[in-house]
Amino acid sequence: MRWLIAFLGVAIIAVVAAIVLVAPIDVISPTGDSASIASSSAPSSTSSTPTPAADEFTDPCGTFDTAMPSPYALTGYWLIPTVDHCTWRRQFDAIHKVGGDTVIRIGWGLQDRGVDGDGWILDKDGNLDPRYKPCEENGLPCVKAAEQELKAANPGNEVTSTFVYRTDEAFGPDLFRCPEFEKKISVGKTVFYRIVAPDDGTDDPSCENIRNVGRGYHVILIAGAEQDSLTELLDLGDRFGVKVYPALPLSPRDPAQETRASKEGIDTLTTLTRRIMQDYGARFQNRTSLAGFYQPFELQMRDMTYDGDGGEEDNPTLKVYASQHEIVDQEMPGKPILVSPYLDARKRLSFSATPQQVAKGFEALARTGVGIIAPQDSRGTGKVGLFWPDQREENVDERLRPVVGEATNGTAYYGSTRDYYRAMAEARTKMVEQGYNVQLWANVEAFEPSDEDFCEERAGTRGRTDKERLDTAIAQVGRYVSKVVSYMWSDFFTCGSPSLSEEIARDWDRPIAVDAVRKGRDIQDGLEIRGYNLLMGSKVTLTWDGQDSPKVVEVAGVNLTEPLPDLPVRMETAWIPLDWSQVLAGAWIKVSVATADGRAAAETLHVRAGA
Repeated sequence: MRWLIAFLGVAIIAVVAAIVLVAPIDVISPTGDSASIASSSAPSSTSSTPTPAADEFTDPCGTFDTAMPSPYALTGYWLIPTVDHCTWRRQFDAIHKVGGDTVIRIGWGLQDRGVDGDGWILDKDGNLDPRYKPCEENGLPCVKAAEQELKAANPGNEVTSTFVYRTDEAFGPDLFRCPEFEKKISVGKTVFYRIVAPDDGTDDPSCENIRNVGRGYHVILIAGAEQDSLTELLDLGDRFGVKVYPALPLSPRDPAQETRASKEGIDTLTTLTRRIMQDYGARFQNRTSLAGFYQPFELQMRDMTYDGDGGEEDNPTLKVYASQHEIVDQEMPGKPILVSPYLDARKRLSFSATPQQVAKGFEALARTGVGIIAPQDSRGTGKVGLFWPDQREENVDERLRPVVGEATNGTAYYGSTRDYYRAMAEARTKMVEQGYNVQLWANVEAFEPSDEDFCEERAGTRGRTDKERLDTAIAQVGRYVSKVVSYMWSDFFTCGSPSLSEEIARDWDRPIAVDAVRKGRDIQDGLEIRGYNLLMGSKVTLTWDGQDSPKVVEVAGVNLTEPLPDLPVRMETAWIPLDWSQVLAGAWIKVSVATADGRAAAETLHVRAGA
């Protein structure tokens, strides 16, 4: 994510529509309906989780309790598995304890590499790559051995390109189409897999053409592991009731513009993806904990083109998404691809995008067939701010000033996080109506755009954030998405004392209000608040211009209406009586919810009285 993990070391293998609306939707939203993102044809939320296999289990790493004592609003996390497998178990245990039911794991990229005259693989700087140096067959480098075997089968065969891919997984025999020419080579604890594929993008189902037709081949050399990490992660998922999204191979990057996928690498990436999916299909087709796949090639959400007709105007990265979706759909039907693009709302930059442009980008992404779009809220990098429409003239959060300088919210940004997710939610509704089975999640970044609260070297200049800011981000996105996840568990939730995960465990049940609409009960007018931890006995403080003093009202009922579809798990409603005749039309009302013991929500909800 924005290069935070690009250089990991070898050891590192996250209703009734309203007269009152949160933000002036009656002006901004074409629907003017607080339930506008819900659709009868929309897919249901994927927040349901497999049932943990047992209340308690023991393995060589210790005894783990599968209870969930602190179910926070965040329900998914990016995870970097490590070479210490007991660390994985501790991570799943800790994630599940604070309400996590989803793990998305970081992956690796397919890379086009040169070879020297003897067939040894070179790194990007033209030096021998020590990772692939051990791969030998009968004294020959593996690439040279593959070339000799191909030429022996037909003198017209040649190796035109070499690609490498690293992973901590171990694959089965279904990775291979032609075992006579494709091999598993074990060297100590490293296992290499040698794949040969025609360089025209075809992938023959047998070996016949290797002998009959002289042509060019790409050799794909995979550096894998002796013990399969994905099997272990899925086992842990089954134990804790956690869904797992393993990473798909990342596309090679365009050398001229590294933020885009390379057009030349798409065919080879498709072949590798197909082979891995065939292997997964043979081994994991019926695993409950395997929820889908994460496509880690990152791009900015902006006005993009993808029509699916193969034209040059199509964004090459979206072509990669479409190609991989097609393969996954063929080999692992029902397993969606998850992508997590980023936002950039900074006005001073030419490449940033307005909420309307981002909505167009969402539509293009949906046309590729991806099933889950989880945009990064981009608050952690400072590219978008958390503010309400009536706060545009206020100064930006002090922690954002290294990125946007001394400025007001409205001067620095085209819109707030809420503006962007609202626009994408409307785009999602449009695409669902057109038959695209796509969900909108939010990826809330758990870091700050500086290293003031530094975690680890691999985090670069990023520092961890605090729970108050997480609560605020959830309040901004919560109305428009079906799930809220976070980048990333390691290390932003685990560093420091107390760590962010410890803060959550201590304070998970603080209220988070995300939405409010005018709603009567029987003959009494009132306000329905949507959010988390909204309990009987809670008190709501209402403030608006022209009041003599703030109005304090106790929650009179919870969950009195049927929940809307496609809202995050654990979201609920609270109702309070309110005489709207006391509020001037168009006034902004600040809604602060506090528990019976006095703990107020970190973020005050801003709603607007309708005309």
